[in-house]
Amino acid sequence: MSEASTLTDRIYEAAVIPELWSDVCTSLAAEVNAYSACLLTIGSDQRIEWICSPNIHEAMTRYSRSEVRFQNVRPERSLVSSPSAFSRDIDVMTAQEIIDDPIYNEFLRPIGLGWSMGAVFREPSGHTLIFDFIGRESDGPFSTARVDRLNSMKGDLARAALISSRLTFRQAENISSTMAMLGLPAMVVGEDNRVLVMNEGMEGLTPRIRTGAANKLSLENPAINTLVLSTLDQLRMAETAKVQSIPLPAVEDHPALILHLLPVRRQARDIFSRGLAVMIATPVGLAGPPDLRVLSGLFDLTPGEARVARELSSGTNLESVAATLGLSLETVRTYLKRIFFKTGTRRQAELTHLLSGLGRVAV
Repeated sequence: MSEASTLTDRIYEAAVIPELWSDVCTSLAAEVNAYSACLLTIGSDQRIEWICSPNIHEAMTRYSRSEVRFQNVRPERSLVSSPSAFSRDIDVMTAQEIIDDPIYNEFLRPIGLGWSMGAVFREPSGHTLIFDFIGRESDGPFSTARVDRLNSMKGDLARAALISSRLTFRQAENISSTMAMLGLPAMVVGEDNRVLVMNEGMEGLTPRIRTGAANKLSLENPAINTLVLSTLDQLRMAETAKVQSIPLPAVEDHPALILHLLPVRRQARDIFSRGLAVMIATPVGLAGPPDLRVLSGLFDLTPGEARVARELSSGTNLESVAATLGLSLETVRTYLKRIFFKTGTRRQAELTHLLSGLGRVAV
């Protein structure tokens, strides 16, 4: 098998396993002698998410938090001059514009970089996908041969990125459906607090919980509405998963509820995920460890992983989990590593906190 076909295969593997995009970016950069490669998405709220070859991650983090990102003229110009195709900075900017460009001057040239090429693709949903390659300043502009090489792969790259994006939206639908089968009112909230999907159980809580203008989440209780939106903002900025539970007072003949907000954006999937959080509503008074089906549905855990996670939700140590489930300690540790990856947590304390927030989610 040729190196080119191997790279194409890896691109399509990343389409269904988004965590592989970082390694694919490294290989793509090497393919065209670039310093780095990056895949970005820009949402309707202009929020930037990305995944990149590791060597440019720190610069990308600073760039994404800077107001300078709004001065990037290359994407729109590329859409006009080379729609859905790769082009270089020298193709869409004048020499003086490149010299004066604040992005180059503030983020690239200080670390020895100074040239770029990329392609812009529009999703049917209105999101923008951008492949961006950065070159070393000492190497000069990218050659036409390098652009041609990327354009020979543009169809594969665009299809793979779109597949990743669509699969994550399907994930939101699956989460909602899973909660419906368990009899749990649930919705998936996306960027800008828009409700992506809600099941019939959650629709039945209208007007206490409803969608307002632009399909944004809105609660009838003003104080709780403010608290929920503030919590969503916190989840949006959080680096690790953390369940938040908020009480919704009883009204007339309707019982008090606990609203559980669970983050669903996890690491590499973030750049494609339209879902920020799952909100589940449960009546006050239900208690106990998380239901195994809830764990499997929310985090795609295998039955064995779900059983280990359920035992850990009460703060039990690994030795006790192993004894309770009749497993070796090494097997429990292996399960734990997989659970960390799927839940986006890094330490057992974080995992316990995450899962304990699901303790009232039972059927």
